[in-house]
Amino acid sequence: MSYRILLTAIVLAAAGPVSAEEPARHALTSAAGPFIAERVLQGLSQPSAIQFLPDGRALVAQRNVGLLTLADFGTGTATNIEGMPEMLAMGDAGLHDIELHRDYAANGWVYISYSEGAEIRSTLAVDRIRIGDGRVTERERIFTADAWSEITWHCGGRIQFLDGYLFVTVGDRHHRERSQELSNHAGAIVRLNDDGSVPADNPFVDSEDARNPAKPEIWSYGHRNPQGFWADAETGELWANEHGPRGGDELNRIERGANYGWPVVSFGFEYDGGPIGMGIVTREDIHEPAWVYVPSIAPSDMVLYRGAAFPAWQGSFLIGAMAKTHLNRLQLRDGEVVLEERLANGVLGRTRSLAVDAAGLVYLGTDAGEIWRLRPGAGSE
Repeated sequence: MSYRILLTAIVLAAAGPVSAEEPARHALTSAAGPFIAERVLQGLSQPSAIQFLPDGRALVAQRNVGLLTLADFGTGTATNIEGMPEMLAMGDAGLHDIELHRDYAANGWVYISYSEGAEIRSTLAVDRIRIGDGRVTERERIFTADAWSEITWHCGGRIQFLDGYLFVTVGDRHHRERSQELSNHAGAIVRLNDDGSVPADNPFVDSEDARNPAKPEIWSYGHRNPQGFWADAETGELWANEHGPRGGDELNRIERGANYGWPVVSFGFEYDGGPIGMGIVTREDIHEPAWVYVPSIAPSDMVLYRGAAFPAWQGSFLIGAMAKTHLNRLQLRDGEVVLEERLANGVLGRTRSLAVDAAGLVYLGTDAGEIWRLRPGAGSE
């Protein structure tokens, strides 16, 4: 099998217990040697996404208050962008992700995903916006998910560009059975052209079920709540992590038209201890995960590291862990996970967002409203 449940090697890296008055800097260790975590911004509210701009500043999504913020990590300053669309911000709902158009330098388009509607009926929306003089100057709707729910949980909302196409993750909206139904977007990853139109070669464009036709935007299905998403421009591969229930968090390579099993098969269990679906972990027609976490780490945002600052991390996935409060590193070799390392274990809190700057330095956004920067070096607290 291509996945592993138990680690062949785990390296736990931590700086020891955090004092009551948390310092602005931590000296940490890893398998690759020492590094420094330094706080570069605080006072935010649940930063769910960090997107660097060409000038070195960054856009930061504050999920649970629905704010988009322009931040300068060099000066520690932040300004909220005015004129954002109305959105629902409660539970899992809010401002989820930010992505720049691949031709951003020429067209200025910024793509945002967020929850819209009311507490009793909401769904996921994707807009593209242009920003000027600290405010939204233009906005176009790209996608409205047919994933309406009276529950504000399991929204998904991660977005990535690959080969000119826009991919969007949609959670199961806490109606798990819908993840196996192609007639809606819940529990699916969708593929769109950059203007929101449907690519003609999507796998379910020519649905044969006249009574219950498949949504033509769907690229893959059977997902629970993908919270990490990465498009690898070098290999053309698309990856996502998603939450299991009680155990069974997964890292998946996303394939065209594939079924990822939720809620038919799972490595996790019901919260009351019972089996999920058929009570099995795999089935012939279901795509197997590349990695499984048991117990759960509650994975969040992720990046595939190819920066210069940490050579030993080259080709590794860095994944935020909210339940186990660390930065999870999965080393890949020939597409297989060969090592898991848990960085800053118990030090920085619930990591929700990740980004890498032009120099290869890693940035983490935490539920405490802080942005931390990781850089090489021994240093001291």
